[in-house]
Amino acid sequence: MLRKGMLRDKKIFFLKRILAGRSCSSSSLSWTDGGSVVDMASKDGELRVFMVAGEVSGDVIASRLISSLKRLSPFPIRFSGVGGVLMSKEGLQSLYPMEDISVMGFWEVFPHIRKIRMRLKETIEAAILFRPHVVVTIDSKAFSFRFLKQLRDRCIEQGLASPVQTHYVAPSFWAWKGGETRLPRLSGYVDHLLCILPFEEEVCRSNGLAATFVGHPTLEDALTLNSGKDPPSEKWKVQGNGQRFRNEHGLSSGATVITLLPGSRLQEVKLMLPTFLNTVKLLKDPFPKVTTVIPVAPNQHVESYIDRTIQTWDIPTILISGRLQDLKFDAFNASRAALTTSGTAIMELQLARLPCVVAYRAHVLTEWLIRYQTKLRYMALPNILLDSAIIPEALFRACTPKNLASFLSQVIHDGHLREQQIVTAEKMFELLSPSERSICDLAAKEVGLPFTDSSPSMIAASTILYSAKRKCQTTRKGPFVSPISPIM
Repeated sequence: MLRKGMLRDKKIFFLKRILAGRSCSSSSLSWTDGGSVVDMASKDGELRVFMVAGEVSGDVIASRLISSLKRLSPFPIRFSGVGGVLMSKEGLQSLYPMEDISVMGFWEVFPHIRKIRMRLKETIEAAILFRPHVVVTIDSKAFSFRFLKQLRDRCIEQGLASPVQTHYVAPSFWAWKGGETRLPRLSGYVDHLLCILPFEEEVCRSNGLAATFVGHPTLEDALTLNSGKDPPSEKWKVQGNGQRFRNEHGLSSGATVITLLPGSRLQEVKLMLPTFLNTVKLLKDPFPKVTTVIPVAPNQHVESYIDRTIQTWDIPTILISGRLQDLKFDAFNASRAALTTSGTAIMELQLARLPCVVAYRAHVLTEWLIRYQTKLRYMALPNILLDSAIIPEALFRACTPKNLASFLSQVIHDGHLREQQIVTAEKMFELLSPSERSICDLAAKEVGLPFTDSSPSMIAASTILYSAKRKCQTTRKGPFVSPISPIM
């Protein structure tokens, strides 16, 4: 009797898995494309979107995406998920503070594993209860892919219809040794990738992943900040009002202003800000009137740490809110140079045409992994795209105040180095923007779509609504194989 009962339970278990699999994708089974997000929403008369962002840059991308989805959706929309201040302003009430899952690196994650696991479970439960038509995760691939993987697994186990699962900002497979070979694993739980670099779409598709190049998010900064103003001399450029910034903060014409961008995560800022401040100390002699400006990331813990740190700082420092884009670009225009960590900030400086130096430090084990497991020669995206050390980089053990001060002095004094960074910025942004033809092709797929706005968020929203599709299982002989493979 016991044996029969066990066999019966086993059959029921596998039957549930197979039936559930009809609405959930798997790279190891045979699939056909299901309906679009709009098709699914039409049955309920509303669109339910579950979003997860774990970083400040992701919060910016997601908030713009929410706005674009509202504009394009033919149905009322409800949002749920995890995000920051900007997503909240667009109507998404975060399940918990975004900072709880905002941890970078490899070794650095270990002290936070318990909290992250708890938040991961909480996010999955919330998504199941919300019954979204589409799930969108933004960057933060370690958390995002675990969430998408386990969410789809739960849908299969419970016999639930899986939502379309989309990830915005493709993982940097091109940077890691063997990275491309891991892409097919994602097809079990990522239905569509929204790529921000031009070469990613083709590589993803060749590895069985539906993907669309939507353009780099920084392009939207230019479109937004230049809206309603006279067109700049160069298409992808933001011209702040440096003189207004100097006047408002009492800066003399002879003051040498240096912008410091130590990062957006607390652990990153704690690591980089002391190095940045010690760097500026070394510049006091050659630049007696040096003044620093720090755009502070919209993170309460970061704000408190920076405010405490500069209390004992003996060099004039101006703190401004990183949320205020116009003010930030005014500060950039008032500055002679910038010192920044590797990341989104570099692209903003390129928009402002402000010459900069890039710095990067991490835990020694994280640095070892990056040094020996990546294929890259550079960390700054402009250098990677153009395969040239246009922007000076001080990485790992070379990231010392002495080296950074030397690089900054060169960037401040050397007109050729400054011009080189300024001239190549426009070339880089042209590479990062979708072609007019690809935009027209995308618009043509959605009949009647008002595609006058070709910003990255509008292209992403259109793709999510009309092009991204959940994969549906077709019948196939053979044993059931779990669709969930290891994450990258």
